Amino acid sequence: MSPSMKKIIFFILTAFIINVSFSQKVKTDTSENGNAIIHQDERIAILGEKMVEYNENLSKKTRLVMGYRLMVLNTNDRDYAMKIRSTLLKQFPDQKIYMIFLSPYIKIKFGNFIDKDEAEKMKKTLKDLKIITGNIYLLNEKVELKPQNSTSVNKED
Repeated sequence: MSPSMKKIIFFILTAFIINVSFSQKVKTDTSENGNAIIHQDERIAILGEKMVEYNENLSKKTRLVMGYRLMVLNTNDRDYAMKIRSTLLKQFPDQKIYMIFLSPYIKIKFGNFIDKDEAEKMKKTLKDLKIITGNIYLLNEKVELKPQNSTSVNKED
């Protein structure tokens, strides 16, 4: 045999011996009806429970998806902006209101809409109620998707 062939055989035997020596030991018993009983390490069960808990918590989190918001106000009058914000909070407590200060303007964005039609409908409602006297703009942004709405939308970031 050539020296390179000896090295190859030595390498294969070494790999086999290492593989066999580090393989997992599983105890099996045979019951009366011939079924095998496997004794599992309890750490694996604990790990499985932790993974289930992690996945459940992950599914309950709010996530961001592409959707729509309404730009309802862009002003430098702080008192007027606060008045509009409080009116919107009273009229629509289930919608989120985002108040952003970009010197010297205060911007108010309204809602987290997945559907464009839903955003347009809310825009019409705001105009009909005459809460906003100026223009209302539809913005395409990342919006919050709550878990109860996640079955109706399969969009990701």
